[in-house]
Amino acid sequence: MRIENSFDVSASPEAAWSLLMDVPRVIPCMPGATLAETVDDDHWKAKLAVKLGPISLNFDADVSRESADVAARHAVLATTARESRGRGSAQATIASTLAEQDGGTRVDIVTDLTLAGPVAQYGRGMVQSVAAQLTSQFASCLQKQLAEEPAAAAGESPPAAAPRAEARPVSGLRLGFRALYDVVTRPFRRRKA
Repeated sequence: MRIENSFDVSASPEAAWSLLMDVPRVIPCMPGATLAETVDDDHWKAKLAVKLGPISLNFDADVSRESADVAARHAVLATTARESRGRGSAQATIASTLAEQDGGTRVDIVTDLTLAGPVAQYGRGMVQSVAAQLTSQFASCLQKQLAEEPAAAAGESPPAAAPRAEARPVSGLRLGFRALYDVVTRPFRRRKA
């Protein structure tokens, strides 16, 4: 399954690229994810917690940087995740491209995702809607980190800096209802446009 998402951040392409290349800082921005181990400069282990109604799924993931083209600001990460109790798996290739736009940066993400096991039982439209919501949360986290960097460089404390919250499982029920709403209302939104 191919999922395409884009978002804008107010930071320069150079600052955004620097952050995206710092994978240990980026992994906690992914909802429900925590960094478990840094293997080397291009390989990491992470944990991902997902709650689907009464079912909690915990994935162990191997993340690797496949390529990073500084001149083109294009990077590719590959992830292989296994549910710790054998209830599914996922493989993903995530390509990110950065481009300068209106004094900020446009981030385009193309994910090729393969799901297996119980996780694969969700409809394609719902998975894309959930992915869009997760990308929005991811973008907000990146935006916050990028906003904190200039303040830290100037010796100021970030505005309203709060201690980092512990990663909480992504709630599939809440995301599922939102995704179902998006799927049901999508045809009506297209007619208005």
